[in-house]
Amino acid sequence: MPDLVERLENGVAVLTLNRPERLNAFSAEMLDALHAALMRFSVSKDVGAVILTGAGRGFCAGGDVKSMSERGDRPLEERAEELRLRHRVITLMRRMPRVIVGAINGPAFGAGLGLALACDLRIAAASARFGTAFAGVGFSGDFGGSYHLTKIVGPTRAKELYFLAEPFDAEEAKSWGIVNRVVPDAELMTEALSLGRRIAEGPRIAYGYMKRNLLAAEYSTLEDVLELEAFHQARTALTDDHREARLAFVEKRKPRFTGR
Repeated sequence: MPDLVERLENGVAVLTLNRPERLNAFSAEMLDALHAALMRFSVSKDVGAVILTGAGRGFCAGGDVKSMSERGDRPLEERAEELRLRHRVITLMRRMPRVIVGAINGPAFGAGLGLALACDLRIAAASARFGTAFAGVGFSGDFGGSYHLTKIVGPTRAKELYFLAEPFDAEEAKSWGIVNRVVPDAELMTEALSLGRRIAEGPRIAYGYMKRNLLAAEYSTLEDVLELEAFHQARTALTDDHREARLAFVEKRKPRFTGR
């Protein structure tokens, strides 16, 4: 079986990390396949939303520590360049015009937590657990976790989570804003697919520009974001979806968006 499994269901692409025997720890094949799939979905007219989840009892354990120990010593430059290439997945997740829903079905630790945090929305199974984990293996952290945690929970709690590396559960994650919803384990994919379909049936072009606005809001000035909002609002005013929404409002019915 491949390390990443994909399927398309009612306009929702489901990507499943598929190394359950390693709690879906990363492999080169998995990350390459994930990057390639997201690139395709970014421009596919058949995909309106993406769900990212894990096979078996885990979401993603991050880096495969066992395989690291088998690779031996390598030059600093080689290690850093390899990580830079792998980090393209995080950048792509943040910038692609499709909304990504993380369905966190189990442990999300280390770089696996970073992957979850790069999703636009996150639904966690009640049994899911989270942690930075890097301190336990003598690493400083990668895959954007330090950036996203600081933005979501603030610098004080982010430092605590990194320095102490204490695991936390789904309800704590929700209370800190790390996940949007917590649902019973058996209902996770039902809830994720329902949310994915709702997004896929919505105004896809507008969602893409919303992502751009919200990304810019994290690092730009108010004036820069207002400028972006003005252009993006004018652009989405020209879409078929906006015209359909106006007509539906007049006719007092639900709009039927087509993503154009």
